[in-house]
Amino acid sequence: MAVRSRFTRIPKVGDLVLAGVPTEVIPTYCALADYSNNKTGLCWPRMDTLARRLSRSPRTIQRHLYLLKERGLIEFVERKRDRRGRFGAYLYKVLHVVAATARGQEESRAERRARRRGSKKGSTTGHGGLVASNKRQTKRQEDSPQPPKTDLIEGYWWFFGEEAPPGAQEEHDRTLAERRQREAERRIEGYEWFFE
Repeated sequence: MAVRSRFTRIPKVGDLVLAGVPTEVIPTYCALADYSNNKTGLCWPRMDTLARRLSRSPRTIQRHLYLLKERGLIEFVERKRDRRGRFGAYLYKVLHVVAATARGQEESRAERRARRRGSKKGSTTGHGGLVASNKRQTKRQEDSPQPPKTDLIEGYWWFFGEEAPPGAQEEHDRTLAERRQREAERRIEGYEWFFE
């Protein structure tokens, strides 16, 4: 069966890892899903074909396929025979594709029933089901910043090319010294025993 350029339904990688599938087996599963029929989940690529496509040995692919079978992700339906009667490729069934198709059919039935009842039109996102409301899930917009209520030039006389009023530098130094003293007291608080 030739590889198609359409999308192939596969489980999320995290779900596969949680199911106990080693990460090196996931490409084999994806390649098998690429060859499968999107409705029945059946495919019959040869192990040599998968091995060439994934740059692995046929024996590695065979181990991967048996591991996927043990994890319940694929089934070996039957072993096909070639024209001479010798055993050829297995017929595999990718179970996730079958389950996804069944879910899709159930969803389409539910949509048809909803249309017959005259309910609202479903989403246009392509998901098939209704989209959940996002009410109270978005962040509240914060108010835009307001200009300061004090004089803008205060403290920035040099920026505007003006001279500072007399005593401004002394006031600044005094405020800075008070702030440093408060910070020093705050740091010492609880550690007085250390400074005695």
